Amino acid sequence: MTVTADLVASWRSPRAAIRRHLSRGVSEAFAFTLLLVFLILAFVAQWPLAAREAYLANEPSAAPRILARAFAVLATIPLWYGLAALSRLLARLLGGQGTWYSARLALFWALATIGPLMLLQGLVAGMIGPGPGLWLVSAIVGLSFLWLWLTMLHEVERG
Repeated sequence: MTVTADLVASWRSPRAAIRRHLSRGVSEAFAFTLLLVFLILAFVAQWPLAAREAYLANEPSAAPRILARAFAVLATIPLWYGLAALSRLLARLLGGQGTWYSARLALFWALATIGPLMLLQGLVAGMIGPGPGLWLVSAIVGLSFLWLWLTMLHEVERG
């Protein structure tokens, strides 16, 4: 299945999507690749806002702002691994039967799945700017992520 088809299928049935990924076997490289896909999409999603801010500040180029965002996105890698570990610990306390890898995979695939929505959020932030439209899109992105992640995490912790 192509990545784009897999992303669409994840919205229809996140439980089946995460089971399909788990059936591949344990591959840290695969899990890290999913995180990188999300980080790249999150980085690209910030370009319109960086360009808007540079324009409003009357700066000749948005490049310094974009570079700063690139470093900021890369700096979140330990955060995502920590969040996956924390979710695994909490799930184990609640009787979860998953593994550390399955918790990472559930988080990283949920992040990759909301990547296209983050691109929309970036466009709204860059084109429209702060306001109710951006708030609504941000809320949809956040709630969608929570729904996908918790659904997938529940599935992998069922054992």
